[in-house]
Amino acid sequence: MKTLLGIDLGTSATKTVLFDSELNVLASASAEYPLNQPHNGWAEQNPEDWWNAAVKTIGSVLQKSGIGAENIAAVGISGQMHGLVMMDGDGNVLRPSIIWCDQRTAAECADITERVGAERLVEITANPALTGFTASKIMWVKKHQPDVYAQCRHILLPKDYLRYKLTGDFATEVSDASGMQLLDVPARTWSGEVLDKLDIDPALLAKVYESPEVTGTVSGAASRATGLSVKTAVVGGAGDNAAAAVGMGVVTDGRAFTTIGTSGVVFAHTDDVTIDPDGRVHTFCCAVPGAWHVMGVTQAAGLSLKWFREQFCEDLTYDGITALADKVPIGARRLLYLPYLMGERTPHLDADCRGVFFGLSGMHTKADLLRAVLEGVSYSLRDCVEILRGMGVQTSEMLACGGGGTSAVWRQMLADLFACPVRTAVSSEGPALGAAILAGVGAGLFKSVPAACDSLLRYNDAQPPIAENAKAYEGYYAVYKSLYPALRENYRALAGV
Repeated sequence: MKTLLGIDLGTSATKTVLFDSELNVLASASAEYPLNQPHNGWAEQNPEDWWNAAVKTIGSVLQKSGIGAENIAAVGISGQMHGLVMMDGDGNVLRPSIIWCDQRTAAECADITERVGAERLVEITANPALTGFTASKIMWVKKHQPDVYAQCRHILLPKDYLRYKLTGDFATEVSDASGMQLLDVPARTWSGEVLDKLDIDPALLAKVYESPEVTGTVSGAASRATGLSVKTAVVGGAGDNAAAAVGMGVVTDGRAFTTIGTSGVVFAHTDDVTIDPDGRVHTFCCAVPGAWHVMGVTQAAGLSLKWFREQFCEDLTYDGITALADKVPIGARRLLYLPYLMGERTPHLDADCRGVFFGLSGMHTKADLLRAVLEGVSYSLRDCVEILRGMGVQTSEMLACGGGGTSAVWRQMLADLFACPVRTAVSSEGPALGAAILAGVGAGLFKSVPAACDSLLRYNDAQPPIAENAKAYEGYYAVYKSLYPALRENYRALAGV
């Protein structure tokens, strides 16, 4: 029996899932690791923690399933995007990885924009210079840790560090590479112009593949560490959201999904390059060869709820939290939450903005605050949808995934605010499933990514919007939209104190 292994390197944990050729789950395992924030707005992780988690979870699924390693046709990897892993010539990691939600690089973004030119940068990379992207992180290390930069011989993204540990190959693929701000996104290759203007040696970067392409096979050292066979192929895989799109079947025009994980995403597939001239949403190569996707990002979606739970209600489960919030009326009794704990991407592109409870009074309870958090994240995701619709990308039906997507309460909020039905896929494996589908294409088990999705993926019934709820939300959403412009200069002043 041929099987497929999907590995998803998340921000809080790595999850590994073994699937059969019909994409049924045979075994799964996950392992957590810490996120370090040494300064306000910084976010780092130790790449060795990712590898240790991968080794542990791979070994666990092999043991649980009883499947011989020789029966695994291929491995696919998905992972958190934008992180910077710097290695020396011997393959040693030089410093902790600066990950996607780190916001230290505002000055470097301004420098990148000046060097390349604002319009030219968007033309090539399909995005303005952003603090979360990898290029600004490279420039920060070059400026502030020149000794580290001088030793650097290889730059990898988080999931591609796992690939290196599995295969010994320095490789990446187009979806994840799109988020580095060094890729010519329309041409799907590294941009010599951007690299030259930023004075980054192209030799530091990995070879770029399409997502279903085979990039190598499991090395002897990795085989001994994980139990995988040296004959097993490893494919390009995809960034977490591009992999989630494959796992949900969002692989053709007109399909979209919302994910509520640590961050929140509204993601739509497109067969053509579609770029927002204001840079409020991201255009990347997607995991389907020759296609792209447009994506709006909320920095602290599930992170907002995780933060609130850890600080104020650790005694509650997430199901308990949503049940409590569901008892509170729409609008949380005139309480609004701005989910800007880690700055914000869409639609504000502001590293300085921070979270706010607005309208707080002595009558408000813990339940009110919890509902305000859920609604605030939903308002932010509505911001993303509005921009996509303004670009001509329609969302007549939305798929939901991620931890927040499992909540019927949260899905109903999305349906009411998006004014469209929201449904879920039968499989909840998301990025790991998408990575496995890509592995199956690379191994020749499936003809193409869309063909595999159309024949094998199944969906649950949709939750339609409730008309009276949708109407009630419009007034609160209008107030929500007015708050950021009113606070913009105050955020800047606070950051300068």
